Amino acid sequence: MGSILDAIADWLKELLISGIMGNLTGVFDSVNSRVGEIASDVGMTPANFSPGIFSMIRNVSESVILPIAGLILTFIACYELIQLIIEHNNLANFETWIIFKWIFKTFVAVTLISNCFNIVMAVFDVCQNVISRSGGIIGASTAVSDSAIAAMEATLETYGVGTLLGIYLMSFVIQLTLWILSIVIFVIVYGRMIEIYLMTSLAPIPLSTFGSREQSQTGQNYLRSLFALGFQGFLIIICVGIYAVLIQSISFTSDIVGSLWGVVGYTVLLVFTLFKTGGLARSVLNAH
Repeated sequence: MGSILDAIADWLKELLISGIMGNLTGVFDSVNSRVGEIASDVGMTPANFSPGIFSMIRNVSESVILPIAGLILTFIACYELIQLIIEHNNLANFETWIIFKWIFKTFVAVTLISNCFNIVMAVFDVCQNVISRSGGIIGASTAVSDSAIAAMEATLETYGVGTLLGIYLMSFVIQLTLWILSIVIFVIVYGRMIEIYLMTSLAPIPLSTFGSREQSQTGQNYLRSLFALGFQGFLIIICVGIYAVLIQSISFTSDIVGSLWGVVGYTVLLVFTLFKTGGLARSVLNAH
């Protein structure tokens, strides 16, 4: 009778261990792959990330937004010419060189909006170079290693049926949590790229304000915002590097429950810091 109960207990243990490992291994792989893709995704320029979307955004911007920017530039150029002429004692002390000054300012403004996409791409090329150079900071894998998973399975074999049943039920909660976090990471990374495309589509309008002393702050803030979006990718790489170090420090050889919740906690921390990168980049570059 005792041997039959032992056999049933062993069968239940094997079933529960298999279920626990099946629940956790799949979700670990999903989160690990999503985190591992961050480095390559944030290092892409808008043109490389999705050539089809970028081509559409460029065509819409050049056919719809650029004419509006041309009207704004025309108004600003006329206003600046009037201001330059009347600011010298109401034409009592008029100097002809200010006309050449106005021509030069207008020429620069026209050149800017005519090459706005080249300027935007130059910003993201610089940022991509910084991100690719910093990619080497991820010295460790962001994955829960095979040796850690093997150690977790070996530790589970030492537990009783009651403990394994509790861990099995908890694995469903952890599985759901990590799946949600994986989706949130996807939304953050791809949401940044959508924001970049939206900012790029309006590029001609803020760049058309550089011909005005009063309105040039709009263009300057736009460029700061572009650099903030670009360097947000650098901050995301830093977050992933920290996450990699933290994940590799987790040991599954003693406290399985604590280790599992440690993985969840570090992943939640990663998501939280990813949310903060955009605001931090704008704060550093004084973009708003």
